[in-house]
Amino acid sequence: MKFNFVIIIVLLLINNSIAQTCCSGGIPLSNSIGLPILEKGTTQIGINYDYNNLNTLNSGSEKLNDNARLRITHSVLLNFNYAISNRLAVEGLFTWVNQRRKISQFGNKNIDETSGIGDAIALIKYNFGDFLGENSNFNVGFGTKIPLGSSTKKTSGGITLSADLQPGSNAWDFIYYTAFSKSLNFRPSLSVSSRLIYRNTGTNPSYFGDTKYKFGNEIQFFLSFSDQFIWLKTVTSPSMSFKYRNAQQDKIGGFNIESTGGNWVSIIPNFSIKISSNLQFSTKIEIPIYSNVIGTQLTPTYRLTSGILYTIAPKNEIINILKN
Repeated sequence: MKFNFVIIIVLLLINNSIAQTCCSGGIPLSNSIGLPILEKGTTQIGINYDYNNLNTLNSGSEKLNDNARLRITHSVLLNFNYAISNRLAVEGLFTWVNQRRKISQFGNKNIDETSGIGDAIALIKYNFGDFLGENSNFNVGFGTKIPLGSSTKKTSGGITLSADLQPGSNAWDFIYYTAFSKSLNFRPSLSVSSRLIYRNTGTNPSYFGDTKYKFGNEIQFFLSFSDQFIWLKTVTSPSMSFKYRNAQQDKIGGFNIESTGGNWVSIIPNFSIKISSNLQFSTKIEIPIYSNVIGTQLTPTYRLTSGILYTIAPKNEIINILKN
């Protein structure tokens, strides 16, 4: 017990000494779920590339004039969504991630990098239809984050990297999901929607041996406005989203870790275009407009996400299309 207590104290001291290298971004897991529930038997497969650039150092809500720290995360995201019925669907998210952290000080550069399969999410969702009004959809979902990724990656010198640089977390999380959308009567193609995602994080029981590490619980709220237009004889769908994210402080051995957790507000312009009847391309950029972190942290500067969504209609729908 005394030995474990000493380890905890040492790790807390180490974390405080490198507080300015902590970051508040990374693999976009709960940020990337929420495909719509379509007709029974419909399958959706999405492949996205996500680039997250963190080069902004904040102390509380104050942006510091310090660009010596750079954190870049490249993620490949594979979404899978299947409609069991017209109201019930299952969704899965699988990830591959590359993370790179560079610190430049006094003419020296320190670079740490990891790559590998990341954690996954499995989610079941139910659509209550017009439960909250005409021309609306109200979905609820529940799922889990599955710890597929490694949490023991090391530097070239054999030192285990910090938890925020690992591809995986070695912890099972619970995911709670709600989504609402409504088409406006005066223009049916114009819709307003929202998503609320809460992640109750689990605990890694073997961080640096037998120490327990827990990422802070997280809540994300999205409010979006979207419309559809015909452009170059193709359906296009521009949208604008507002995102609020709150993350609680991480814990090690039950103690809060300084320079983790905070609040962020972003805007997300998005543009999608229908390439064919069952293939859609979309691209978006996330731009932070407000950050208020606990302590001093490296926070997102911008995030780019682009990808395609392929929809496979049920057999009876394909037969009807062929007949027509």
